[in-house]
Amino acid sequence: MKILSIQSAVAYGHVGNSAAVFPLQRIGVEVLPVYTVNFSNHTGYGAWRGPMISPDDVREVITGIEERGAFPGIDAVLSGYQGGEGIADVILDAVARVKAANPDAIYACDPVMGNAKSGCFVAPAIPVLLRDRVVPAADLITPNQFELGFLTDTEPDTLESTLASVDLVRATGPSAVLVTSVERPDREEGTIEMLAVDDAGAWIVQTPLLPMKANGSGDVSAALFTAHYLRTRDAADALARTTSSVFDLLERTHESGERELQLVESQDAYANPRMQFTVRRVR
Repeated sequence: MKILSIQSAVAYGHVGNSAAVFPLQRIGVEVLPVYTVNFSNHTGYGAWRGPMISPDDVREVITGIEERGAFPGIDAVLSGYQGGEGIADVILDAVARVKAANPDAIYACDPVMGNAKSGCFVAPAIPVLLRDRVVPAADLITPNQFELGFLTDTEPDTLESTLASVDLVRATGPSAVLVTSVERPDREEGTIEMLAVDDAGAWIVQTPLLPMKANGSGDVSAALFTAHYLRTRDAADALARTTSSVFDLLERTHESGERELQLVESQDAYANPRMQFTVRRVR
């Protein structure tokens, strides 16, 4: 399996491609990483150094990959945080060219905008661009519950309203949806959930809610779910594997006391997930 991953990169810590590439490699995926920024660290620190890469330069890198004859062998294009408006055109163009070379390839989009606690942390034009142009072109999307609400102009909170919002966004284009950070008012205290939906049904999984914030965990979730789903087209299995791996990554990070994901230290959790959480069919 080969995935063309168009995302940010940092030297210190793990977000974007710096979070997604290694877990994918550890489960046997060949990754072609293309960077949209090359920062010293993620912007959550309030200070960082390094360049945002221009859309033209990103396009040039992708064209170079195409010129090596790689596109027919690419199974998925994966994108995450989009720092500027221009990068969307580059990503959508790459998706079209990859699909022309391999009609079975999919586009997996993590529509990064923000979260319920912090609100939107991207430029004001980005959420609208994602909703109106990028998400409709995707086959698989991995929003959190907050982002799902923006994409559908709804306020999902219960299981029923979250499923209804998923149906609305699926009607715009994506056939498969992974919703992360699902927080229902009637869930068991101290837990959090993820929900996966495709044409075959809908499944939810619940884990303990760890008292921490971990930048990059969404990038790992999107990458692993994309790869597992590609391999099996089984949303329940992909959900179980992804949840197991990401929870163990977060638990190890929490126990370490470090701010950054313990990505390398947790590598066995990707290759050999414990499958310790029950996935329940809800539709």
